[in-house]
Amino acid sequence: MRNRIIVGILVIVLAGVIVLFAKNLAFNRTIKGQLRENAADGLFLAEQMYKEGNWDKAKGLYEKVLFSQTDLKKAQEIKHRIEEINLKLLFSPVIDANSTQYVVQKGDFIVKIAQKFNTTPELIKKANNLTSNIIRIGEKLKVTTLTFAILVTKSGNQLFLKTGETLFKTYTVSTGKNNCSPVGKFKIINKIYNPTWFKAGAAVPPNSPNNILGTRWMGIDVAGYGIHGTTEPEMLGQQATAGCVRMRNDEVEELFDIVPVGTEVTIVD
Repeated sequence: MRNRIIVGILVIVLAGVIVLFAKNLAFNRTIKGQLRENAADGLFLAEQMYKEGNWDKAKGLYEKVLFSQTDLKKAQEIKHRIEEINLKLLFSPVIDANSTQYVVQKGDFIVKIAQKFNTTPELIKKANNLTSNIIRIGEKLKVTTLTFAILVTKSGNQLFLKTGETLFKTYTVSTGKNNCSPVGKFKIINKIYNPTWFKAGAAVPPNSPNNILGTRWMGIDVAGYGIHGTTEPEMLGQQATAGCVRMRNDEVEELFDIVPVGTEVTIVD
């Protein structure tokens, strides 16, 4: 009789456990379903804001959706869109949380203003739709307040443009063969438009198909090393250089306009 009572109690307890498990499973499924629906709604709103040119609000919505995204492919697409918006905001005349309005004073010129704010003349011109270096007293200019840094990973052959700990833009690059790119923290010490390449004592002029430096050069404080364009875009994503970091020409031109001399460059394995 006692054994029957014990068995009965165990059956009741087991049934309770099963019911509780089923309720939790249903609850979890409901929550996951709601999260998927919320993510879909957030993504739809973000796309609407993006199409309307309301990039700041779109970016905030994309970031919220990205935080709750479980689909890796979709997460990559959202990350790419956020980086695209970062550039749109940076290159537009819209004043946002990462910029300020500067009123041109007597004696100002674009290079001087760029140095004052630790940015580049090219970025000031691009953000204000200027086609020349001419500015006038009283003119209002958008100037970024962001401080940029560069991180290069040799194993992934990627260059990350960062602001503090925040990722701003990702680029696919080529690094040195047999892992020969230098590792450490460096700084950009010079920037050159359409660089001449010196090979075995001979000068290879800009725009020559034999000039492997492409359209821009950003030298770091290790002699002979830098970030530059390429005449071999098909080699991007591989360890294929003599030690420098190569980028697509249009992308190195973009980066060239953003980062000033003195920008920190960290290269890791």
